Amino acid sequence: MSVIFERIVTKLKTVGSFVTIITTMNGKNSRLRRVTDILRVKNAGTIREIAQALSVSEMTIRRDLATLAERNIVKLIHGGAIFNHVGLETTEPDGGKYDLPQEEATHIEEKRRIAEKAVSLIEPNDVIIIDSGSTTELMGEFIQSSSPSTIICYAMNILVSVFRRKECKLIFGGGYFHENTMMFESNEGVELIRNNRANKAFMSARGISDKLGITTADSYEISVKKAALESSQQRILLADSSKFDQVHSAHYSELGDFDIIITDSNISPKYVDLSKVMGFELIVV
Repeated sequence: MSVIFERIVTKLKTVGSFVTIITTMNGKNSRLRRVTDILRVKNAGTIREIAQALSVSEMTIRRDLATLAERNIVKLIHGGAIFNHVGLETTEPDGGKYDLPQEEATHIEEKRRIAEKAVSLIEPNDVIIIDSGSTTELMGEFIQSSSPSTIICYAMNILVSVFRRKECKLIFGGGYFHENTMMFESNEGVELIRNNRANKAFMSARGISDKLGITTADSYEISVKKAALESSQQRILLADSSKFDQVHSAHYSELGDFDIIITDSNISPKYVDLSKVMGFELIVV
């Protein structure tokens, strides 16, 4: 009788363990669906806000996001994730690959005002870094002969926009050419930036989020942009208002890393308030 009883107990324990495993799996699958739904609606989210929304730990959400990333459902970024609508790496989460000529045709007047204001911050004999981008490219139109400076750049469109300014000395980092951003990428180019020091860096962004930071189009841009920030005394972000509350895959800095942000008058009041809290100067043109 005791042998039979032991077998029954063993069987019950086995069934109980199986039920526990199934229940756990069902709970996880349900949570993964909820995480996916949150990201699908919002396009992006931080680990903290997703954890709070589901009343679970941040570690649990980290594991969930890792699982969803393996399934190609989300793309992991610094501190969170973005919903992967169509693909990874070479395709942006909003469905389109970044293309500089196409970007140059949008918000032209706003970008011109931003670029003109940016150039007004340059002082004689400054060493400046001009980042790749459509807004930074327009700075070349406004640089005056009365402001001789040294310009460090690493994108073809920036080089073309400033090389005729004979009063400016140019430092250019070469490497592998990326047609979609017109940027040159190389380890030597990054070291060139690191081995120089700039008074000001004029940076661009594809997306700006108070929660997920400053993002750009492609991962190959990250090391160059980080080097530019690390080598500069003053960091200035140039971005029209359409870039705010947008998130893209390649994170390179936080909002608070910048001393000045120049944008247009359509900027959300939220960022006006954030500038006061975080301490950066917001210039609206």
